[in-house]
Amino acid sequence: MQPTPEDRPITLSPSLPNPSSQPTPDKSVLQVWGNQPLSGHVTISGAKNSALVIMAGAILCSQDCRIRNVPLLADVNQMGNLLLALGIKVDRQGNCLDINAAHIAHSKAPYELVSQMRASFFVIGPLLARLGVARIPLPGGCAIGARPVDLHVRGLQAMGAEVQIDHGMVYASVRGQNKRLQGARIYLDYPSVGATETLMMAATLADGETTIENAAQEPEVVDLANFCRAMGAKIRGAGTKTIVISGVPSLHSTDYSIIPDRVEAGTFLVAGAITQSEISLSPVVPDHLTAVIAKLRAMGVQIIPDAPNRLRVVASERLSATDIKTLPYPGFPTDMQAQFMALLTLSDGDSVITETVFENRMRHVAELSRMGADIRVEGNHAIVRGVPFLSGAPVLATDLRASAALVVAALAAKGMTTIEGLHHLDRGYENLEAKLRQLGARIHRVTDGMETTSDSAARV
Repeated sequence: MQPTPEDRPITLSPSLPNPSSQPTPDKSVLQVWGNQPLSGHVTISGAKNSALVIMAGAILCSQDCRIRNVPLLADVNQMGNLLLALGIKVDRQGNCLDINAAHIAHSKAPYELVSQMRASFFVIGPLLARLGVARIPLPGGCAIGARPVDLHVRGLQAMGAEVQIDHGMVYASVRGQNKRLQGARIYLDYPSVGATETLMMAATLADGETTIENAAQEPEVVDLANFCRAMGAKIRGAGTKTIVISGVPSLHSTDYSIIPDRVEAGTFLVAGAITQSEISLSPVVPDHLTAVIAKLRAMGVQIIPDAPNRLRVVASERLSATDIKTLPYPGFPTDMQAQFMALLTLSDGDSVITETVFENRMRHVAELSRMGADIRVEGNHAIVRGVPFLSGAPVLATDLRASAALVVAALAAKGMTTIEGLHHLDRGYENLEAKLRQLGARIHRVTDGMETTSDSAARV
């Protein structure tokens, strides 16, 4: 086993944020001239939620790992900076990442990085598995709900870790000479994606067999399992409610390509529907979009599979109202709720959207209402009454998927919409405006009155 790193100050690389200063607010805005038809083909990027956790999963391996199809996103850059801060080698060439965690210099993640992105907490499982110790600040990210880490903590404790939370820091360690976690049977009170992924990674190097029951079934969980298996992990059942991991002594080098982003694909399907356009997109995994496709078809939108990894959306001139309830996969994804709310504002009749995953994920309602939408919120329900048209207005993105919803609404609105808060958009969509311009949209990013070319994330 690699010796535990000493608790010494972390030296940030020049590419990392200065901990003594706050991030500079992005003054850029998107200007969208709506009511323009779209046409053509759009290429879907790699899945953000796979990329982040697989980057953390590379910590499990003491050899080189190459990860392909990694999107250029602010969140990916942030995770790369976190790995660098831990002393891990990270090199990026386009959409390819080379990660080498042979020598981990620190077991403590810097607060200024973890506090900005919830996915940073993923490193606790791999660090604990490799080093027997991890110190991770409680995570931050979009303000869409509490998303506590208690499921992660209880699962790690079941595997023999001692975990304490003090002053916003999670301290985890494993006693014993070999500092290895022990296999355990773990039941999750809720099928949390983050907890499932954290515990699955931790279990890959544990002594014995670990069973995770009521596990999350999301495609990103399966992608992580496939990545770990490509490194030599023994995992079965990923994609079902029961995942079984047989611990191995070590993992080896791999070259792995992540899956397409199902949320980006769903967002473009909605963009085609709301603009009454015909567009195609690839690569996609249609099975990952089953719930989204079903709701679009219920609204009268044609979704045509032109190839195993290619879909075409053919919009109807009239959209039917429909009800939506967000649920863990394979239910309707919470990450598509905001975009569908934008689409339903232009449907015939009343629709009810019920959000069951996050308690604070309807902050986009106020902004859509500024554009003329008729939406009433009652608890975790939104009643959407279709209106004849939306009108361009100045709006503010309040979280990642809300930003996409506002872009989608702006594409169909009459007049110009100005969208602020683009740092949310850049966290999860690779060059969205460039892709939309390729389809014929009139959309431009403007900074201090000057049009700019978007680069969603600085390179690691």
